[in-house]
Amino acid sequence: MAKPWVHPADYDATPRPVVATGNEYPPSFELDWHQHGRGQLLYAAAGVAVVSTPHGAWIAPPERAVWTPAGVPHSVRMVGAVSTRSVLLDERASAALGDAGRVIGVSPLVRHLLIAACDIPVDYDETGRDGLVMDLLLAELARAPVIPLAVPFPAAPALARRCHAFLERPTPHETIDDWCGELGLGRRAFTRAFRRETGMSFGAWRQQACLLAALPRLAAGEPVTTIALDLGYDSPAAFSTMFKRLLGIPPNRYKPGGAGAGFD
Repeated sequence: MAKPWVHPADYDATPRPVVATGNEYPPSFELDWHQHGRGQLLYAAAGVAVVSTPHGAWIAPPERAVWTPAGVPHSVRMVGAVSTRSVLLDERASAALGDAGRVIGVSPLVRHLLIAACDIPVDYDETGRDGLVMDLLLAELARAPVIPLAVPFPAAPALARRCHAFLERPTPHETIDDWCGELGLGRRAFTRAFRRETGMSFGAWRQQACLLAALPRLAAGEPVTTIALDLGYDSPAAFSTMFKRLLGIPPNRYKPGGAGAGFD
């Protein structure tokens, strides 16, 4: 039986280290900017969620979850109808997931633990079965792999504006020299500044931006060929090669009904 509705403030106030909640959202629903007193792991059991913060953007397609540390402002955009399962962790429980946003892999065991956790009351018995479920969930989250589905934003205003503009029309064909010319920087100065500001090379960041644009469209059922050509790839095969290299599976796995896509 599902647990009764809980006021959001109660999730921060409870002395329990871990609490969980589930929500259902209609297509294209957006949660405006907000923040939590606890760290939040957001898992889309169905559909795709895109989490944006002042520091970057992260995407939760099937079998993935987004970690947002406590106190970090963020907004969430739903792609299609989305069924979320979230756990909110206090400072001690958050330690294993770190103090920076990230995407982690969700194993079948973690998926079932997240679903089970959402039926556990906020004031659960830490010494009983419910406490054991939460302890096992924390242990599994601590060993979950980090997935490269991040597009960090630089703090430098001019570079940040250029990154945001690229996200509006991502393409694999823009080069470092193109950006250097627009920003009035030498190639060496640009590459150093970009890595310092984002923690990534320009080429890696560009690929992540293309993935960020592609995954919601795949989840919405758009053809791989259309997405590949819109993003500027020379062929669907070139796009699929990049996609599989970064995520380990081909893009059709992320389409509704795709083999192993994880859509419910």
